[in-house]
This record gives sequence, structure tokens and C-alpha cells, in this order.
Amino acid sequence: MKKVMIVEDEELILQGIRNILDWESLGLMVVHMAHDGAEALRMWEQEPVHIVVTDISMPEMDGLTLLRKIREKEEQVRFIILTGYDEFDYARQAVRLGVENYILKPINEEELERQLRETVHRLEEMDKKKIEYIDEKAQWMHFLSGKSSNGSSLKEEGQKFAGMLGLKEDGCYHAAVMKWNMDGLKENKITDVILELRKDTQMRIVHLPPDSLLLILRKEQMDEVQAQEYFAELQNQIESRFDVMTFIGTGPSFQNFEQLPKAYQAARKLQKYLIIEGYGSCISHSGTENRKTESIRMDEEKLRKLILKKEKQQAVDYMEDLFINNIRKDASAAALYQMAVKMAVLLEDMKKEYKLKSQGFHDLPEFIETIFGADDMHGIKTAFVSEIVEIIACMHEEDSQYTPVVRQIIAEVKRNYKEDMNLKTLAYKYHMNASYLGQIFQKETGYSFAQYLSNTKNSIAKDLILNTNMKINDIAKEAGYVDTSYFYRKFKQCYGVSPASMREMKKY
Repeated sequence: MKKVMIVEDEELILQGIRNILDWESLGLMVVHMAHDGAEALRMWEQEPVHIVVTDISMPEMDGLTLLRKIREKEEQVRFIILTGYDEFDYARQAVRLGVENYILKPINEEELERQLRETVHRLEEMDKKKIEYIDEKAQWMHFLSGKSSNGSSLKEEGQKFAGMLGLKEDGCYHAAVMKWNMDGLKENKITDVILELRKDTQMRIVHLPPDSLLLILRKEQMDEVQAQEYFAELQNQIESRFDVMTFIGTGPSFQNFEQLPKAYQAARKLQKYLIIEGYGSCISHSGTENRKTESIRMDEEKLRKLILKKEKQQAVDYMEDLFINNIRKDASAAALYQMAVKMAVLLEDMKKEYKLKSQGFHDLPEFIETIFGADDMHGIKTAFVSEIVEIIACMHEEDSQYTPVVRQIIAEVKRNYKEDMNLKTLAYKYHMNASYLGQIFQKETGYSFAQYLSNTKNSIAKDLILNTNMKINDIAKEAGYVDTSYFYRKFKQCYGVSPASMREMKKY
């Protein structure tokens, strides 16, 4: 059933409109009754409706203002305006704004019912067109995936779709995929862009919802470089005229429509370079073949240290520097994603290692999906900054959950890990029973005191192994181990590899 909202400032008339009709028999359901435009707008934002029956003259927000504000959010909402004779000029203005019609007061029951039936019919016709549109797009996507249907060959499918566009099956063709930035973009602006592009008689447009167009250009004796230049100039015109940010990837040229799916897929794959190039760019299939595929360096240890030290601003600055300043234009998208996934795994490991829990965390599959769904590097950077800030906040929260004596012991371990420390001497220092202190320490930290001390020493040793050229024997002493062989044993228990093996893994 279609949803209806009635807006009228006079309570008697409002209730009268609600009660004079059998709304259900019309396939309608009244879900909102408002006394002015402002209240109506709030209700619509909570639960949108298909039809708005509204008075024009109301306090706080009139009916025409309500019409404009709702149409900014959803163009398919239908309006029926209620008006008195002295408001006829307003009614004509409302008709120009696209209302279904207007009804003069006092309201005639039969006229209101007739107009509601006509409005429902219009909505049903719009739904049918939408279904036909979706079906046509589904056919296009099936063809562009390289699949034939109903036993047809790909060549026959190519002939069919060339005919749908009014083109010959053979010729010199170039395909490109244009993607636009959807942020704040209204549907009518997309329509304006498509209409403008269709003025080019050599161009055919296929809308691939929600945010892309397939551009098919027929130009004889034009190579791929010239085609890219053509699409780039077209992009400049569209962006300057309509204030729309776009990204275009151009595929290889093709000679018949049987080859269109292959050209489309090549152009579509280039969309991943939006993450590096950003909107406003037009790149070609051949132009990405020499992109560098070596990995983008991320300083894992530096990022880990910043997080553990809870240096939020420095961590945010590191993300800014990494994604905005240190990723070159000639890098491959694969290298960027590889680095991003590696960083996501690092953060996930830290959450597990320190037993951090927060409703603000993303699980690893969800986070990786966010990374691959981002439009540009700013989107990826923002996702990482959000996750890192949440980890640091959670660490602060975890610290605050420790009892004062456990916090004191943790601080003492960080300061004096080189000294001969044990739970018995600490219990004596804090005037507690050693057995009881050991129980609360393990309960709050998840580790026995001996294991916590060992982990602290080994973490310091690992940092020195990876970030200095100190000898292993000296590192053992710096980490508080008197016996180097004992250090080797405890380090391997902690990290699964010996100190020497980790040194060999170090990347210079």
C-alpha cells in the first residue's frame, strides 16, 4: 500500500480529511497527520511517504516550502495541494512546481478521491517504468559480463545491443567508464549530465546505476591515446558546466560489439585507480601497464609504538603523511591495497594481543571491505584514523579499569624491567599478600606477573633488534637478561623465532 501524509493546521479539517475516505479501499494508508510544514518535514524524515496532501497557508512552514524541501530529498513524492479561492495564485505556482493537482476548499469528497486514484495510478506507472529500466540494466550487465543468453552467441548478442543503441555492429569504437562522486549529488543533475552527453552524435550512453556511465564512442581512425584525450576533454566540459566530479577509465579500442564486454571490463578494472588518482582524472588501459608494483613501505614498528604510547596526534599525523605524501602517482593500486590490508591485520593483531573490546571496532573482514569500498585515499586514511583513535581510547579505558595497585606495578615494570623483580618483593613493598596480589594481577591483565615481565623485556628486545644494529648479546643485557642463552629461549617462546632469525628478517 502507498503511504500518505495529511498536513493541515486546522484540527477539525485535518480529522475530516482523515475520516471522509476509505483510504484502504484506495490502496492507501495514512501514516502521518501534521499541523504545519515543519512538523510534516520531521515526520517525513522519520518515515517517508508516497503522497502528501497539504494545505498551503500554515504557520512556521507553508505548504509550498514543504514541497520544495521534500522534493530536494525525493523527487518522486506526489503532492496534492489544498487551497482557498484567495490563494489561487499560490495554487498555480504549486502546479508549476510539479504537484499532482490542487483542490479548492471546502473539500469535495469525490474530487479528493478522484485525484488520489489518479495519483496512485501515476505512482504505479512510475513503478512499472522503474522495473522496465532495472530489467534493461540487468540485460546490459549480463552482456557486459561476457555472457550470452537464450542460446545466442556472443556475436548475436553484440548485434542485438548495437541495434539497441542505433549503431552498426562493426566500426572503430572506444569504450570508457565514467564514475561520479555521489556525495551531495542530486538525481536531476545526473539526468542533466546524461542529456548533455547525448548531444554528441558519435557517443552512446548506457547508465549503470548507481554511479557509472558506459560511454561508447564511434570514431574512425582514432587511436587509444587520441580517444583518452577526447574523453578527458569531455570530462573537463562536464565537470566545469555541472559541478560534478568524475573519474574516467578508458579501455582498448574494438572493432565489433562482440568485443565490447572485453573493452568494458578493461575500463572497469581501471576504476580501482581512483583510489590513487582521485576524481578529475582520466586514465587509459595502456597507461597503467607500467605502474610500479613493488610494495609501499609502512613502518609497522613506528605505528605500533605510537599506538602503545597512546600518542594519538602523532599516529594521526603518521597516517596523513603515509597516505597523502608518500604514495606516488606511479604506484599500482595493487601495492596500495596490499599495504592497507597489511596495516588492517596489524591493528587486528594488536586488538587481540591486548584483549581490547569496543563496539566502535570493525572486525577484520568488515574493515577490509571498507578499505576496498573507499573512493579515494582520503577515505582509506579516514577509516584507519578512526580505528586507531578507537584503539587508543580503548587502551586508556583498559588502563582505567585496573586497580591502583596493578597500575603501580605495571608502571614499575616499565621503569625498572632491568632490575631483579619478583612478585614477593613487590607485595612486600605494597603491603599485600603475594598470593593475593598475583591473583588480582593475572585477573586484570590476563598474564601472570612473570609472563608480563617477560613479555615487556622481549618487546623491548624486539624493538632493538629491528631498529638498531646492536649486537644480540648487548640487546639481551639492555632488555634485562643477564644470561644470553636464557634470553634466546624466552624470546623464541614469545615470538616463535630466535633473535638472530628476526634480525635476518629485518628489512633495510
